[in-house]
Amino acid sequence: MGERRLIIAIDGPSGAGKGTVARTLAHALSYTHVDTGSMYRAVAWLAGHLGLDLQDEAAVAKLARDAALEVGSRVSVDGHDVTVAIRTPEMDRAAAVVARHPQVRAALVERQRTYGRDGGVVMEGRDIGTVVFPDADLKVFLTATPEARARRRLLQRGDGIDPGALAREAEQLARRDAADASRDVAPLRRPPDAIDLDTSAMDFEEQVSRNFNTVSSGFSFRYSSTRSKSFCESTIFVGSRSICSPT
Repeated sequence: MGERRLIIAIDGPSGAGKGTVARTLAHALSYTHVDTGSMYRAVAWLAGHLGLDLQDEAAVAKLARDAALEVGSRVSVDGHDVTVAIRTPEMDRAAAVVARHPQVRAALVERQRTYGRDGGVVMEGRDIGTVVFPDADLKVFLTATPEARARRRLLQRGDGIDPGALAREAEQLARRDAADASRDVAPLRRPPDAIDLDTSAMDFEEQVSRNFNTVSSGFSFRYSSTRSKSFCESTIFVGSRSICSPT
């Protein structure tokens, strides 16, 4: 339809719902979805697989620059499908370690910018709107209560939910938040021009649909999943412009 393809940045802490929103929005728009957290996890997994010390910044950064890395519905690194392997508490901790290395971040940020340089991308992470694409067309910062985030993480892993498990998961998330916010390079920060969304009490449909019906600083963004007369399965309205995702 001749519309400019946007760069959409979705940031927030772990468990805030970034993946749910980003994947569904990318699908609706026929955009590329990039989960940058999976990139750090994949590099951490490969370093462990090769027996490298995660604290060896130079060695891990070389992997981040040179490894064959694919991030999509499946995640692979140097030919290893690690989609499931990188979603464990151990990999949470390992990814947090490698993400603190400036050289690793520089290597992966360069890749991320390559993925999104032509637009048509929904990218999720912790520094997308502040570092990777500070001039993104739309920036969204998601938050949720510690309890809601812990519950989501347990459900994602298929773990049982009980008060003890929730408390332990919430504690782990708090530690990760502190590490992300205090690192020297690209700490977790809310972009000053981002739209704030609290997803604590929202289900899947609410996260994707209701919460993208908003206006921030004159920037209009509306998501509709209803089939229309123009045969759009979904439509994004940015200001007076519309982007149609055909059926």
